[in-house]
Amino acid sequence: MWETARSWVEGWAVCRGMPAPVDVPWGLRIGAGAPSRAVRHVLLDTDAATARELIGTITEPATCVKAFLPAGEMDPWFSSAWEPTEPCFLMAVDLRPSRVHVPDGYTVTVEAAGGVIHVRVLSADGDLAACGRTGLTGTACVFDQIVTEPAHRRRGLGTVVMGALTGAAAGSGASEGILGATVQGRALYEALGWKVLAPLNGFVYEPVPP
Repeated sequence: MWETARSWVEGWAVCRGMPAPVDVPWGLRIGAGAPSRAVRHVLLDTDAATARELIGTITEPATCVKAFLPAGEMDPWFSSAWEPTEPCFLMAVDLRPSRVHVPDGYTVTVEAAGGVIHVRVLSADGDLAACGRTGLTGTACVFDQIVTEPAHRRRGLGTVVMGALTGAAAGSGASEGILGATVQGRALYEALGWKVLAPLNGFVYEPVPP
């Protein structure tokens, strides 16, 4: 699982235009890359003592620490200055492209640049109805920010986005899909054959100003 977890971090950084992750004793570190972006630490097979040592050194607000563990197991490591992020799950699937059925009145566009594939579903009047992207890393690709606009939900557009991304990623040489799913998104991905590998939780340093 740790190889898949590493690929998720690397692909996520590609998707978000962040610097490549750096190996550190506790796992991986993603640098800010811009003043408005926070540093992220992802724990890989890390023991509690090492995690607490890292957390004790963090002083920069908005710094995030994530791990593939239940939130309850991580909670004792953090003081009240830390806020939990939305619970997620690490999921993966062997990529098997299939025909994408686009509902009447919609069109799909696919664009690729810099290791990122963007899929957009447009309505008949040209408005964005749904979108998503993947970041390629080796033979894996990370699916990220799969979104359907509220006015276009319950029409299968999330499945359209996933199918178009799968086909494009497989055509670029990827054989494994990886993502971090929210509680709500997990049902869609499981219906498409994705499997949960581990919980994915995090905490963000948000100290109260003096």
